Amino acid sequence: MLRNYFKTALRSLLKNKGFTFINIIGLALGLAICLLITFYVTDELSYDQYNVKHERIYRVNTDLKFSGTLTEYAITAIPVANVLKTECPEVETAVRVTPALNIRFKKGDEIVREDGTTFYSEPNIFDVFTLPLLSGDAKTALKEPNTVVIAESMAKKYFNRSNVIGQTLFLVTSGTSLKITGVMKDMPVQSHFRANFLLATDHPINNDAPWNRLTAFATYVLLKPNANINRLESKLNAEMQEGLKGSSTMNYSKFRSGGNYFKLSLMPVTDIHLKSNRIMELGANGNSQYVYIFSAVAIFILLLACINFMNLSTARSASRAREVGVRKVLGSSRKHLIFQFLAESLIITFVAAVIAVFAAWALLPLFNHLSNKQLVINAQTATWLLPALLSIVVIVGVLAGSYPAFFLSAFQPINVLKGKISTGFKGGTFRSTLVVFQFSISIFLVIGTLVIYNQLNYIQNKNLGFNRNQVLILNNVNTLEHPELLKQEIKKLPGVINATLTSFLPTANNKVLNYVSPGGKEGQSTQFWKIDEDYISTMGMQIKNGRGFSGEFRTDSTAMVINETAAKVFGYGNDAIGKTINTGTAKDLKKYHVIGVVKDFNFSSLHDNVTPLVMVLDNDWLARLSIRINTHNLPILMTGIEKTWKTIAPNEHFEYSFMDADFDALYRTEQRMGQLFIIFTGLAIAIACLGLFGLAAYAAEQRNREIGIRKVLGASIAAIVTMLSKDFVRLVAMSFLIAAPLAWLTMNKWLQGFAYRQDIQWWVVILAGAGAVVIAFVTISLQSFRAAAANPVESLRVSD
Repeated sequence: MLRNYFKTALRSLLKNKGFTFINIIGLALGLAICLLITFYVTDELSYDQYNVKHERIYRVNTDLKFSGTLTEYAITAIPVANVLKTECPEVETAVRVTPALNIRFKKGDEIVREDGTTFYSEPNIFDVFTLPLLSGDAKTALKEPNTVVIAESMAKKYFNRSNVIGQTLFLVTSGTSLKITGVMKDMPVQSHFRANFLLATDHPINNDAPWNRLTAFATYVLLKPNANINRLESKLNAEMQEGLKGSSTMNYSKFRSGGNYFKLSLMPVTDIHLKSNRIMELGANGNSQYVYIFSAVAIFILLLACINFMNLSTARSASRAREVGVRKVLGSSRKHLIFQFLAESLIITFVAAVIAVFAAWALLPLFNHLSNKQLVINAQTATWLLPALLSIVVIVGVLAGSYPAFFLSAFQPINVLKGKISTGFKGGTFRSTLVVFQFSISIFLVIGTLVIYNQLNYIQNKNLGFNRNQVLILNNVNTLEHPELLKQEIKKLPGVINATLTSFLPTANNKVLNYVSPGGKEGQSTQFWKIDEDYISTMGMQIKNGRGFSGEFRTDSTAMVINETAAKVFGYGNDAIGKTINTGTAKDLKKYHVIGVVKDFNFSSLHDNVTPLVMVLDNDWLARLSIRINTHNLPILMTGIEKTWKTIAPNEHFEYSFMDADFDALYRTEQRMGQLFIIFTGLAIAIACLGLFGLAAYAAEQRNREIGIRKVLGASIAAIVTMLSKDFVRLVAMSFLIAAPLAWLTMNKWLQGFAYRQDIQWWVVILAGAGAVVIAFVTISLQSFRAAAANPVESLRVSD
């Protein structure tokens, strides 16, 4: 019996090839997009789950509120780890990890920079994280000073083989040789930090360091099974309070009386990637908002494809009504008819799913490029993909075919055979509701896409308070013995306007918070940048009051330039010049005098407001050389700069970037998500139009005789096209009225995440609505014009 259902269903589908093709393509497209988004979401949600004990691994975070400003850190004070291990029975162990800065290894005669993937760690890191060693002993690998564990790919990079135990790596930064004591498997991409090198700490960590002095150490804790998280946090904060009270470097009572506080909290390691955006993160994290958005898009697009199927199936009700009537007269029960129509739906869904898998596989490289992912379909993927696809086929097949099955099988034979079944588009209330829902989703996505595009365009063109164009940045300058010499030689080159030595750039990640006391007042949290006398002019910044630094004034060694926000927060207003600002504690107090106020410039993402910033004249040991250039003859200038570099640093790698590209990198995630959103929106509209095209075809077919009569009576093609299109266009207009306010509310909330944003323009909403109507009208008109242009004699003859 079951075989007969599918056999009959297959014959019916082949008989109606146009209907079958539209349904399969629509469903395949929807399922392919859904699969790609599922790969993306699954990847985002799987971060750090490679750790066998991931459910028991937590990171300790620090919240510091000082002078009304709350700062959230991904690091802790040094004593925290020791307290966790010695005072908290819920804890199995705790480990401290910190990035190693300015790391350069020697590879033959070449010096290779390995910042970002090199970390100092305590020996017990292998007890917390799952980092399998291919060779070496995890218990002793990092116990001795000047030892290192490297990733397998790094072993091949530096030694062209994996077995390198006992070999040495020369660390140029410190001039020491590191003994390789272990080779570990490359860490998975799905990790909130990627370590290619784990270095032993240079010396034992002083666990008696002050509790109020945050260091660069990220502290991770491995809890015992069934540990009480809330109780542990309370105990840990109590220990911190006791430590702060006994501190010799701060007045804790005065600190608390001002409404200030330190607070420690535990964050599951699996939450870090999507839910943490704190200062001093070990790596670049994702954004849970995009996971929610794309999950919703996947569901919406799949719904669009299902709605297409339901609409087209019910639209064909007239052409299949006689079939149902005859079947019922011949003894078929409603149950058998329902199974028959569900079988057709399942066949279409299955074929669409197979096509979708191959389409997703073919589109995966493009999707990886757009999303900056490394997604692959492999044997491990198949373990969940095949069951998931089977479930989708059944769920979507039943969902998409349920209404047509129950609708068609409910026809009464006597009404069908008498021709009393309503035909055409009119009278299909449920079908009209689905069209409205379908285009509401499409218009919602169009408005969202336009808002995202406008915001990204606004970011690209906003006046940031500095000129990021035509600025070349040379990296690795801090490796030179005399970086000032390089600066002076490059400034002599034709085409070089100015140059500055510092790592504190508006587009860089090097941000340093400090606490300053303006005029002896309570400390204020500020950005504290070390720059040279050429910085402000090279960056194209503007001085509002006073002057910038100058080598002609010896007193500038104790001078300070502040931004407008700092002048306002410090209470100086327009009278900041000459004011005194202190830094440090009583033991190392240093006094600065303000010589200038620079106009506010955005030195962080436009997600954040400009905060107080102070700049002092000082050398920066992590300095990079920023060069403002004339790009009229860029190739010759770049050749000259590289030649100068090779003359001064023949063994150092010449590495550079342009500031405008670095600025774009700050918003690369938004740009990638924007591109994907545009593509998905376009595909959603295509799916909706595909269904509308099919509906228009059946509406025209069912009104074939009416069209013929109207033409005989003198109706024009334009009048007939209008008649066939107006009902559909009316539904699209209703969709706009529903989608517009919802899209405005949703996108307005998304824009709240930007401190500097472009308000939603009225024309964006109108353009989306008008575009949807035009697209729908064009889609419908293609079929309507064809029906209107047909010979009425043929249509009337067929009707007879």
